[in-house]
Amino acid sequence: MSPQDFKVGQGVTVDTRPIPLVLLTKSYRSITLIAAVVIFLLIINLPTPEGLTFTGQKALATFALCLVLWITRALPLAVTSLLALVLIPMLGILDSTEAFSLFGNQAVFFILGAFILAAAMMKSGLSSHMALIFLRRFGGSPGRLLAGVLLVPAFLSFLMPEHAVAAMMFPIVLEVAHGLDLKPQKTIYGQALFHSLAWGAAIGGVATYLGGARNALAVGILKQSTGEFIGFFEWMIAVLPTVLVMLGVAYLALRRFFPSDVVSVEKAVKLIEEKNKSLGKMNAEQRLIGIIMVFTVIAWIFLGSRFELASIAIVAVVALFVFQLIKWKDLEEYVNWGIILMYGGAIALGFALEKSGASSWIAETTVTKWTDSPFLIVALIALVSLLLTEGMSNAAVVAMLMPVGLGIARQYGIDFKIMVFAISVPAGLGFAFPIASPPNAIAYSSGFIKPRKMFTIGIMMDFVALLVFLLMTQIYWPLINLDL
Repeated sequence: MSPQDFKVGQGVTVDTRPIPLVLLTKSYRSITLIAAVVIFLLIINLPTPEGLTFTGQKALATFALCLVLWITRALPLAVTSLLALVLIPMLGILDSTEAFSLFGNQAVFFILGAFILAAAMMKSGLSSHMALIFLRRFGGSPGRLLAGVLLVPAFLSFLMPEHAVAAMMFPIVLEVAHGLDLKPQKTIYGQALFHSLAWGAAIGGVATYLGGARNALAVGILKQSTGEFIGFFEWMIAVLPTVLVMLGVAYLALRRFFPSDVVSVEKAVKLIEEKNKSLGKMNAEQRLIGIIMVFTVIAWIFLGSRFELASIAIVAVVALFVFQLIKWKDLEEYVNWGIILMYGGAIALGFALEKSGASSWIAETTVTKWTDSPFLIVALIALVSLLLTEGMSNAAVVAMLMPVGLGIARQYGIDFKIMVFAISVPAGLGFAFPIASPPNAIAYSSGFIKPRKMFTIGIMMDFVALLVFLLMTQIYWPLINLDL
């Protein structure tokens, strides 16, 4: 089984890979690869534009090549990033020692540690235990149960990757739907439940580094390129109000656009109670994993700036193995090794663009010609990030926009941290298409969601998410010293 698949119980296996927009036939793939190479050669052989060095031109050509491959998925994301990692020293953009050392960026090891911690929670059943314990408190009415299916995955996505949360919650919500005799695409409440699952996991996934590895990737590129860093707690303080407002908006939208056609959820409540009883009390293994997770998060919050987030994550991983709470072979099922490779190459490419001056040149020749208002620039970057994530991997969106965003921030004197948030937060809030996020794809696979309704309501949610984010930049961020 692919590491991007998750066994989620009850005989259900969910593929968390985004659904491709185009079926990659052999001819399409060949044409895409040829086009990518042609674009690369064209850029590298053109006369060097004014203001851009030849080294920067080579970095730009490499970036364009990877951009085409990331968008079309003609090659796996990880393979494309490895290609970038090889081309950077081969073309003389950076020397080989510097280029390959970037693969050891602390963000990569933080992401690896976070994946292993999540794997321990899922394998032990601790995550399912937590989900049912919280979900059982949301009974009594269709509205309360719907709120539970929204809030429980949102909270769990504070601690685990959003795709893992959605995969884990999927069979629980599916059993609830079947227990209420809901019919796919025919019952409104069934549609509401699966939209709620997708929205909750996605919104919660932007709250911390743990919810989406793209967050740590953005911070990794920031530190490698500028030397600045955003701490675990600092990220939460900046983003949590947006998450809370969006959860409220999501619930109101669910109640407005999916008026309940179910009078009672008593069967579902009993089913959740029975499932919770069948799991029994938390065993010693689950308790110990929970304790390690709690102390790890506390350490990230209070000691992250002193000992580095990656170091704390690896210490926690070592503790899991010391207490024999997980085995290495278990990680093959839960850890997406490909995404680790993808992020290592993306960080190297981002640094190459920044150091060669290519990112600043892109900034000067694109966004800066359209506006000179810092607020409008941030709004434009956030909009582009949100639109792109509807059609491609949000990790690729971050890898693509971060170097350009940092160049723009440098040119206009915008706080680099603001640019990180402007790119990575909207990249996690795409609601209109299954491909926009793994939670969307997982929920869509249930058969309960109508594509047209997902698109129409999702576009509205996209617009609201962008509006809420921009309001936070003007109203809330100045209070925490994030001024445009």
